[in-house]
Formats: sequence, structure tokens, C-alpha cells
Amino acid sequence: MSYGDPNNPYGQPPQQPPAQPGYGYPQQAPPAVPPQQGYGYPQQQPGYPGYSAYPGGNPMQQTMPGLLVTARVFLFIISAVQIIGALAYLYVAAIANDVSDAADDFGSSSASDFADVAAGVGVVVALILAGLAALSITLGVKFGSGGQGIRVTTIVYGALGCVAGLIFLFVGLDTGMASAVIFPLLWVVFGAIITAAPAVSSGTAWFARPRY
Repeated sequence: MSYGDPNNPYGQPPQQPPAQPGYGYPQQAPPAVPPQQGYGYPQQQPGYPGYSAYPGGNPMQQTMPGLLVTARVFLFIISAVQIIGALAYLYVAAIANDVSDAADDFGSSSASDFADVAAGVGVVVALILAGLAALSITLGVKFGSGGQGIRVTTIVYGALGCVAGLIFLFVGLDTGMASAVIFPLLWVVFGAIITAAPAVSSGTAWFARPRY
């Protein structure tokens, strides 16, 4: 008797394949996979103090460095001094013009000529100081939005201020008067900070930051 014969009624019934799960039968879940963040999902960006991330992954500085803030304040202080100086020289020029008119009335040509020269010099100096005051204010205001042009102009402007302050400082030291030293010394300090603030790494990064 052969159990392997499928036509044998006494043979062992053939093995049936295991039943397949029907439609809708719960399937075995694959190993857990962490959920993926879809398009538009807020991505976490690296942060640094005073910086925020912008497209591309590079940090963009948001707050002005402290040294630049100090230089900005000094520029505004210098502009105030320059405006006061311009008004003072205009006043001196007006007085010299009055002296020239009075000398003409008295027939003193030499005094009139000297007063005319003094009035002209006073007006020129007043205009120069007014122009420098306008430049100081412009540079200070543009610290927030200016680029490399403002940075280079500020460095040159501060360096020239240092040179002028050193000249007057040496003159004041030569006179031996303390009052003639204090103001030039302050001018040198202000000029040095204004020159250094845009030149250091933090100032360079501030003026080179991308703007959107």
C-alpha cells in the first residue's frame, strides 16, 4: 500500500499549504522607523548667541558688536563737537566782517584787509567742520545697514582723526599746559576706537553679513 498514491482512498491525505491571510488581515508591522520630517516641516537650525541661521546653514549676525556700538556713539559725540566748532567759527567770521566794515568807515585799510582775511578763514573752517560733522553722522547712522564702503571709510576717517589728535597732542605737550593735552588725548582715543572697531574680526563680520 502506498500512501504516496493520490488515487488510493486509504492513503494519507496530502498536505495542504498553510492558509494565506485574507484581505484586511492585520499584517505584521515592519521594524519601527523614526518618522521623517516632511516638506515644510520646521527644521531645527543651529543657533549661536547674537546669530541666527539663514538658508545655507551659515550663521547671520543680528546684533551689532559692542565695540562698534561704542565707535558709533563716539562718532555722534564728535559730530556734536564739530557742529559746535562750525557755529563758533561762523560767529568769529561774522565778528571779523563787522570789524572790517568799521575799519572801512574809519579809513583803516590795513585793519579792514586783516579782518576780511579772518572772516574768510572763519567761513572756510566752519564749512569744513560742518562737512566733517555730516560725515560723522552719516557713518554712525550707516553702521546698521552699510557694507564694506562704510567700513573702509570709517577706518580711514578714524585713522586721520588719530593723526590730527596726535599732532595737537604733541603741540599741547610742548606747551606744558594740561588743558592743552586733555582734548587732543581724548581725540586720539576716540579716533583709535573708531579705527579699530570696523577692522577687528567682529566688525569685519558685521559689515560683511548677508542682508535679506
